[in-house]
Amino acid sequence: MATDRRVSRVASQIKREVSQILIDGIKDDRVGTGMVSITDVNVSGDLQHAKIFVSIYGTEEARRETMEGLKSATGYIRSYLGKRVRLRRTPEVVFLEDRSLERGDKMLTLLNELAHNRKPDEEDFNDYGEEE
Repeated sequence: MATDRRVSRVASQIKREVSQILIDGIKDDRVGTGMVSITDVNVSGDLQHAKIFVSIYGTEEARRETMEGLKSATGYIRSYLGKRVRLRRTPEVVFLEDRSLERGDKMLTLLNELAHNRKPDEEDFNDYGEEE
């Protein structure tokens, strides 16, 4: 088992390298359909598995195509990582879509909408019902 510090170092290096390959290395047009951003990388304690969380901006169709492109490029990405990341065994790579940014944006929109629709007389009271 690797130490927590080493696992986090390997995860950040994988994140950096996969980000770089997404910029210049993947020739699959499906990956370029939606704007792809790596949000997080989770590496197992034995450094054998890496879950790469990606956020994809675009339509539902673009997201689906981008995920298909990433899954088909997994072997290429893993061999690239094997050359760039010095480990005894290159971790198995899995791409997972991260929709947390989308959910956060939806929550902010709802909160802004609630604040906009709030009655004016409610603004005169603080959280305890006391007049300000």
